[in-house]
Amino acid sequence: MKAILGRKIGMTQVFAENGTVTPVTLIQAGPCLVVGVMNKEKDGYEALQLGFEALVEAKQMKSKNGKQFRHIREFRNGGSEQKPGDEVSVSIFTEGEMVQVSGTSKGKGYQGGVKRHGFSGKNASHGVKHEHRTLGSVGSAFPQRVIKGRKMPGHMGADRVTVKNLKVMKIDEKGNVLAVKGAVPGPRGTLLQVVSKR
Repeated sequence: MKAILGRKIGMTQVFAENGTVTPVTLIQAGPCLVVGVMNKEKDGYEALQLGFEALVEAKQMKSKNGKQFRHIREFRNGGSEQKPGDEVSVSIFTEGEMVQVSGTSKGKGYQGGVKRHGFSGKNASHGVKHEHRTLGSVGSAFPQRVIKGRKMPGHMGADRVTVKNLKVMKIDEKGNVLAVKGAVPGPRGTLLQVVSKR
């Protein structure tokens, strides 16, 4: 498994030789430092710990090799051939490879049923009161209570989302930039985890 941490730069588009346009997301991926390797003999499972965005201050998370990082993430089934101190960059990926990207989606605050769940709302004419986007009835004659799992207004967004089967279109090893086809979760600057299980 290949994995790296990065931040979302934004979206753009790339042109193929035949003129077709493909929307892509640019990710500032790495460089990351391997701060720990878990193995079955010692820890009971295999995993790889990566540190991203090294800090000068000693107030943040501290790795085993003495360096501080703003973010440290653990990836299960990590490559056992890597050892603490190794650097991970975008060069581990190849163009045309399929990856999955995980991040936190945009927060949309408290929303009603029409926006949150796609409810159609009530009629907009024929004597109906001014309740066009209300939820409507949430109970019934039996069991005279709101059933668990009922779709209702509430907090929307700010969830962990994983988008799978994204194709790596271009790799800039000098700038540590990864261009993947399609959209990824979150606004600009979102912390992302890019994983290829092949």
